[in-house]
Amino acid sequence: VPIGVAENTRLHVFRPEDGSEEHYAIEIGRPDRALPVLTRLHSACFTGDLMGSLKCDCGPQLRGALAQMGAEGAGILLYLNQEGRGIGLANKMRAYSLQDQGFDTVEANHRLGFEDDERDFRVGSAILKELGFGAIRLMTNNPAKISMMEKTGVKVVERVPLVVGGNAHNHGYLKVKAAKSGHLL
Repeated sequence: VPIGVAENTRLHVFRPEDGSEEHYAIEIGRPDRALPVLTRLHSACFTGDLMGSLKCDCGPQLRGALAQMGAEGAGILLYLNQEGRGIGLANKMRAYSLQDQGFDTVEANHRLGFEDDERDFRVGSAILKELGFGAIRLMTNNPAKISMMEKTGVKVVERVPLVVGGNAHNHGYLKVKAAKSGHLL
């Protein structure tokens, strides 16, 4: 599937045996499976990725990661269907409403009965292994992603920062990501 950043692109679709959400791997170029591949684990964000919401940095992270992979000529972007840090779009909209009332993103999730982050990055590790990758250069600001990759047998040889998308509407959100979730911003 040719895309704007790279004409030589393949889309892999992964459906778990239990019939749960599909996840996607966008393969830019033909990365050598013996070398660490530039990789991004990107959780679906309808509001940021598709609507261009200014409340988060997701859309700019998605586009920035794809652009860097295109510039390098190779990479794997895993698009994981774990909307709203794993709580789903409807609950994310409820959390947005709570944020409008003064709660930060973590507090809003807790008020809805969720953990700070409900995502499961083990699925990303499984997909990378299925594609034949054992070592990656991970584009992330989230140390939890690095830790999970390492715990599940995918070697992270480099963390590639991806600090994009800050604006007046998400300044507080980004501060909370750094202070409460340990993101390296």
